[in-house]
Amino acid sequence: MFLTEALSFSLNALRANRFRTFLTALGLVIGNASVIWVVTISLTSRDYVLEQIQGVGSNMVWAYLEVGNQPATPQVAADYVKIADIEAVRRQLDDRIVAATGVMQTFTSIVANGRERDIQVNGSDEDYPRVRNLVILSGRFFDSSDVTLRQKVALVTGKLAKRLFGSEREAAGQRIKIHDLQFTVIGAFKEKVPSFGLSELSGESILIPVTVMSYFVPVERIDPMYVQARRAADVPALTADVRQILESRHRAGALYLVENLTAILDAAEKIALVMTLVLIVVSAIALVISGIGIMNIMLVTVTERTREIGVRMAVGAARRDILQQFLLEAVLISVVGGGAGILLGVALPVTVRLLVDGLKIPISALSIAIAFAVSALVGLIFGLLPASRAARLNPTEALRYE
Repeated sequence: MFLTEALSFSLNALRANRFRTFLTALGLVIGNASVIWVVTISLTSRDYVLEQIQGVGSNMVWAYLEVGNQPATPQVAADYVKIADIEAVRRQLDDRIVAATGVMQTFTSIVANGRERDIQVNGSDEDYPRVRNLVILSGRFFDSSDVTLRQKVALVTGKLAKRLFGSEREAAGQRIKIHDLQFTVIGAFKEKVPSFGLSELSGESILIPVTVMSYFVPVERIDPMYVQARRAADVPALTADVRQILESRHRAGALYLVENLTAILDAAEKIALVMTLVLIVVSAIALVISGIGIMNIMLVTVTERTREIGVRMAVGAARRDILQQFLLEAVLISVVGGGAGILLGVALPVTVRLLVDGLKIPISALSIAIAFAVSALVGLIFGLLPASRAARLNPTEALRYE
């Protein structure tokens, strides 16, 4: 019997029991759609987490003195990272970095809505917005001349701008008092990715030139220093070099903590991979259960069509032809159900992507190929037992079956 004849017989047999065929294939539809959705959700979650981590600062290394329980002695104060250390890093690592910058911190009291509040003030330079991925909301960032000439200019976070001036747009050109000195607000900004107060920036912060900040602090202390590498591959070596530069410029007992985002990124990718594997295993279990359903239905079908099998054998059909026909029926159910499940699985993320502007939902071509291959394999494996049973029937007994 030719393959086309077997295919024709199989299609006719499946059409004769449409509802049962539909229910049998439904398990594959759900299983394959689940595989696509699981992988899509996992990829989307991973990309979101990595984007959030990378948004804090691209290829970034940060460093600061690890003080611990040491008393605030002049010796310890001399160990703090200084502006001169930032300049040394810029000189020695110039061809490998995009920028190096640092932050000095203090607090000031500001009256807002009739209440006096302590607001964090950060001092930095013109490279800070680029390294920390800050987004300007209104006005401008300060430039090198503002830092060099010690201009009394300031930027405020968007939240603080709304509290003090009513809106971000109204902030530029306003004046605020920091430690009894009048500063002109030249803009409002925000972090590209919120750090939720885990960095030196809080929801309500002020940013001023680091050269002006030195008026307000008793000891020059950069905490932290940021260095942005040109290439991601340079980050580990650059981390070691920054540590070496700091240790060479200070006393031997000073301990500097120099870190980067590589370990966090690696951990996030590993967690995402484990989550994906676990969810795929769960989806695979659903496909196996669907395969068992196919096997069960095909066994019932063989019993129901015993007399038909006997007639075909009596008119010359070989056992191989019977095996081929029933195996083909099982594979057809599995592939059609799997294909419908893949279409359903792809349709949902595509629809969401079209409806929500700017939302990136990756669809894995590999997961689609694997889902389709597994569907065919499920039909082949779980259809083999019923097909073998049909092929092993005795023609004489099959003809007498009622």
